[in-house]
Amino acid sequence: MKKLEEIKAILIANNGHKFYYKGKDMHTQYGFIKDEVLKKAKPGQKLRTNTDKELVFLKPSFIDKFGKIKHGAQTIPLKDIGIIISETGLESNWKVIDAGAGTGALCCSLAKLVSKVYAFEIREDHLNIVDHNIKLLGLKNIELKQHDIYEGLPKKFDKKINLITLDLPEPWKVVEHAAKALKPGGFLISYSPCIPQVSDFVEAVKTNDNFLFIRTLEIIEREWEVDKRRIRPKSQRIGHSGFISFVRKIT
Repeated sequence: MKKLEEIKAILIANNGHKFYYKGKDMHTQYGFIKDEVLKKAKPGQKLRTNTDKELVFLKPSFIDKFGKIKHGAQTIPLKDIGIIISETGLESNWKVIDAGAGTGALCCSLAKLVSKVYAFEIREDHLNIVDHNIKLLGLKNIELKQHDIYEGLPKKFDKKINLITLDLPEPWKVVEHAAKALKPGGFLISYSPCIPQVSDFVEAVKTNDNFLFIRTLEIIEREWEVDKRRIRPKSQRIGHSGFISFVRKIT
């Protein structure tokens, strides 16, 4: 397996373009900066390339490293991860199950904020990607396992979990298992790209007395271009990513 290269710093151009320093000479479209210069640089320092272009040297934050995660399965975008975090009000002592880990974008984002994340994925190729991304982000509180959650959850989770997130083709098959694992007051969230999945999941929830269906959301994001008084949408295309269904365990 190829050794994981540590991201030691980032360099940002005045147009927002970001470059990642991994301990060697930096070659960019704006020219290069020697490794010996980068090793001595301090956060916030402005460095010049051999073509006299200015780049700012910064230590990488979690979100900077997140921009370099590997992709394989469709990745849940940050706009959707953000609403999951804000709607559930994550707390630092929470234990979370993420099933259908995919690339690990969601489980890694949650692990940054909570005590423990148990990530389940059935496909080995996806497991390898998640494992790579966990190491890239330096997270130590994720337990990754190859497991088909449709078959159930270990008894050790009974009424121990605060949040379960599902990114699965048939999330309704997990409703009964989730009812056993979640604490009263805990959340069950299903992320689905298609409305039929949403419908079947919500109907399964509504027939289970342990749960209260809260709502289903679709988050639309549109970036704007701002240049003094010249302000306009950067793109006219507003893309669909997925539907997020929020459910609460009440008993």
